[in-house]
Amino acid sequence: MEILVVTGQPGDGSASRVLPALDLLAHSRRVVGYDVRACATGTEPDVVLVDARLRLADARSFCRVLRTTGLRVPMLAVVEESGLVAVSADWGINDVVLAGVGPAEVDARLRLATQAASAAAGASNSLINAGALRIDPDTYSAKLKGRSLNLTYKEFELLRYLAQHPGRVFTRDQLLREVWGYDYFGGHRTVDVHVRRLRAKLGSEYESMIGTVRQVGYTLVLPARTEPQPVVAQAEALLLQA
Repeated sequence: MEILVVTGQPGDGSASRVLPALDLLAHSRRVVGYDVRACATGTEPDVVLVDARLRLADARSFCRVLRTTGLRVPMLAVVEESGLVAVSADWGINDVVLAGVGPAEVDARLRLATQAASAAAGASNSLINAGALRIDPDTYSAKLKGRSLNLTYKEFELLRYLAQHPGRVFTRDQLLREVWGYDYFGGHRTVDVHVRRLRAKLGSEYESMIGTVRQVGYTLVLPARTEPQPVVAQAEALLLQA
């Protein structure tokens, strides 16, 4: 497990001063595999620990901003006992750790946080997210920017199949085979009609999500987006701006 410790002074090597138990944890015979480091460029961490021992207001603001960057790993705040009263849900953290706590409790909290995150990720594996489109195969529901799409069964199946393979172009024959099945005897017009209906239900703003490749077939087009910075780089940038 790799732990990113975000302190008030990036790169000052103060991770052990933020949470002294980390030193014992890293060398414990019972617990292995921890890589404890101060905020520095590197691979994505499994957990982020934010120093909230003294400047509670600044730590709260930092946690909230860091969540807006798309941080998906568990985030815990390290606080003094007197600071517990200031911690609330709007911090956006998963848990708190007292600065003076022992290594066994630190290990337990880290394991629980990462296991909960893994379980949540596993529960959402069946969901299909394609830009502003969110498809839940378990409930046969589709939403576009939170708006429910009233789709027929075949419209849903066609949209789901395209969304599972964004950017890939399918011929009408392929779509007939994969969505309607080998025993379907309808013609290509069936695909065209369903695509036209889907576009109408997506609305004028998003109808272009189902693109037409002339003389080939159809594809799901996703809007271009900027790749997010790694969590470590985001933390460094935010600290430098503070």
